Amino acid sequence: MIRSRHFASTTVLMLVCLAATAASAGKYNTVLDIGETAPAWSELPGTDDRVHSLKTLDQKKVVVVAFTCNSCPYAVDAEDRLNALVDRFEGKSVAVVAINVNKVEEDRMPAMKQRAKEKGFKFAYLWDESQQIAKDYGAKYTPEFYVLDEDRKVVYMGAMDDSPTGDEVTKTYLIDAIEATLAGREVQVTETVPIGCRIRIERQRRTR
Repeated sequence: MIRSRHFASTTVLMLVCLAATAASAGKYNTVLDIGETAPAWSELPGTDDRVHSLKTLDQKKVVVVAFTCNSCPYAVDAEDRLNALVDRFEGKSVAVVAINVNKVEEDRMPAMKQRAKEKGFKFAYLWDESQQIAKDYGAKYTPEFYVLDEDRKVVYMGAMDDSPTGDEVTKTYLIDAIEATLAGREVQVTETVPIGCRIRIERQRRTR
C-alpha cells in the first residue's frame, strides 16, 4: 500500500512538472513561448570585427533574429532573402541579426567572414562559440527566425515563409509579423514549423 501511494504521488508530481514545462513553451518551440521576453546576447563577435549585444539595438522597434550558418543549403537559400528583408525595411526601425552557433570548420568565423564578404551581407552576422544563445531561444534549425517587438517580447518564431527554397512563396510569415508589429497590430500567425538543417549542438560529456 505504501509503495502504491508513493508511486501515485510520484506520477502526479511528474505530470505536474510536464504540464508546467509544456505551459512555458510554444507549439513547436520547446523553450520559448509567444509573449515571453527574448533572451539577450552580449559581446558576440561579428564578421565586421565588432562585438554585438541586443542592448545596442534599444532604439529599434523590431529586431529580427535569424539562426543560420554557412553549411546548410536551406540557410544558403535564405541569404539573398535576408538581404532583401533589410532593403524592404530600410529606415523603418527594424534590425536584422543573424547568429551562427555551429562549430564545424566551414561555419567558424573565418568562413563566416568570407561568406559575408562574398554575398555582401547587409545584416550583422554573429558567432556564438558557446552555443548558449541557440539553447536559450530553443532554436533547432538553420534557418530559424524570431521577431521581437519594442519591449523585446517574442511575437513570432519559425520559418521565413512557406517555401524553404524561396520559390513560389504564398505566405510571408516573417514579413507579415514585422509589418504587424511596426503598425502596432497583433501578429496573426505567431508560430510555424522551421524547416532546415539541424543546429549542431555539441553533446556534453558526462563526468563521473
